[in-house]
Amino acid sequence: MSFKRLINILLVMCTAFSANLSHAQITGSNDEVLDADSVRKDFDKQPYFGLYKDNYFIFGPSVGPKITRGNTNVKFQISISQRLTNSVLPWGTYLYLFYTQKCFWNVMEKSFPMRDLNFNPGIGLTKPLFAKDRYIGKVSLIIEHESNGRDSTLSRSWNRVSLAASIYVDPRIMVYGKIWAPWVDGENNPDLLDYYGIWQSGVSYMSHSKRFQTSVMVTKRRGWNLNCNVVVELSFRLIKRDNQYLFIQYYNGYGESLLDYNKFRSQLRVGFVIKPRFFSDY
Repeated sequence: MSFKRLINILLVMCTAFSANLSHAQITGSNDEVLDADSVRKDFDKQPYFGLYKDNYFIFGPSVGPKITRGNTNVKFQISISQRLTNSVLPWGTYLYLFYTQKCFWNVMEKSFPMRDLNFNPGIGLTKPLFAKDRYIGKVSLIIEHESNGRDSTLSRSWNRVSLAASIYVDPRIMVYGKIWAPWVDGENNPDLLDYYGIWQSGVSYMSHSKRFQTSVMVTKRRGWNLNCNVVVELSFRLIKRDNQYLFIQYYNGYGESLLDYNKFRSQLRVGFVIKPRFFSDY
C-alpha cells in the first residue's frame, strides 16, 4: 500500500467518525460507567503521581530497505504526570506537571549505543468535560519544552504552547486533536516544523471486552500538501484487569527523534506497553 493511499484511507476514516459524532451516545460500559460524579471523584482522589502517555519498550527493523544492524533498534518511552494542587482550580481544572522521555537504542551495534534521548517536560491545566451527566473527554493547555541534551551541532530543542483535546464518540471510540504555537530556539534545527509538524489528530478504538486497542495518529507537517507523519498502533491485553499489553507500533514519516528529525523513517517495532486508564494521551 502506498503512503498516499494510506493517507486517503485515514482521511475517510476521520470523516466517517466525525459524521457519527452527533449521533453517538456517550455512556459507560457495563463494568465502568463514565458518569460525571464518578469521574470527578476519580480526578479528585486519584494518586498525585501517575502515568501520562504510554510507557513502552519495543524493538524492530526498518520497513522497505534491507534489514541491517543499523536500522534495527529499540525504542522506549517513559511518561509520567504529577498533580500539583490539592483541590479543583477555577473552571473545574487541575494543574499537572508532565514529563516524557523517549530513547532510541541501537542494541544491534557494538557497545549498544543510545542513539538519541529526547526530554519533554511540561506544565499545564487539564479540564474534564461532561455532557448530560456523562464524561466525554478532556481538554488540556500545556507549556512544553523538548530537547535532546546534546551540544554543538547535535543539539536540538524547541518550545511550544499546546492545546489538546480527547473526546469520546462512544465508550469504545475516542478522537484526539492537538495544535501548538511553537517557538524554535535551536540554532541547529531552524526548519524543525517542516518535519516535526504543526498539529496532529487521531482516533482510537477499544474493543467491547477492553482486551484489544488500536489507534491511528496523523501529524501534519508544515506545508499545503499531504505531507504527514503517521503512527499506527495495535495493543492486546493478556489479562483483562491488567494495564499491560502486547504492543505493535508502525511509524512512517519524519521527526520520530529530534536528532534525526529531517530523516525519513518507516519502522515496525514490537514489544509491550503499560497504558494509563481510559485512552492514552499523545
